[in-house]
Amino acid sequence: MNTYTVSFFGHRYIDNPFPIENALDELIGSLLRSKEFVEFLVGRNGDFDQLVSSTIHRCKREIREDNSAHVWVLPYATADYRDNEEDYRAYYDEIEVFDSAGKHFKAAFQARNRNMVDRADLVVFYVERNEGGAYQTMRYAIQQGKQYINLADKQEDRI
Repeated sequence: MNTYTVSFFGHRYIDNPFPIENALDELIGSLLRSKEFVEFLVGRNGDFDQLVSSTIHRCKREIREDNSAHVWVLPYATADYRDNEEDYRAYYDEIEVFDSAGKHFKAAFQARNRNMVDRADLVVFYVERNEGGAYQTMRYAIQQGKQYINLADKQEDRI
């Protein structure tokens, strides 16, 4: 089976989520319709991540559930994850805890993000500002020659 892997990164806070959600809906729907199997790699660290996950759930329900995996990739096992593991396992198809042994917690996020980029066939961003972790990850993806989309670049066309 051919697996097409997509990783998502964006800002923690988003002022106007509706155009972004519409763009994600189009993209995720198109991938579910056109690819044999799609692995969606996501974090859970802010507004963009929540938009992505809810859109994946909706599209899987409305379009097709049998050709994808919604994978939460944690930089390390948090207390919240350990305390609520059963609920999280009910929400995500898979959960991966990145091996960040010996790394400071902020460095663990960067290492996890780079791993998600390295695994991806497509990297989807929502980056408006030239700062922060999502921006640093986008710079890394570009340096690695990854195919990427920055949904923030298209916002003017959607408003």
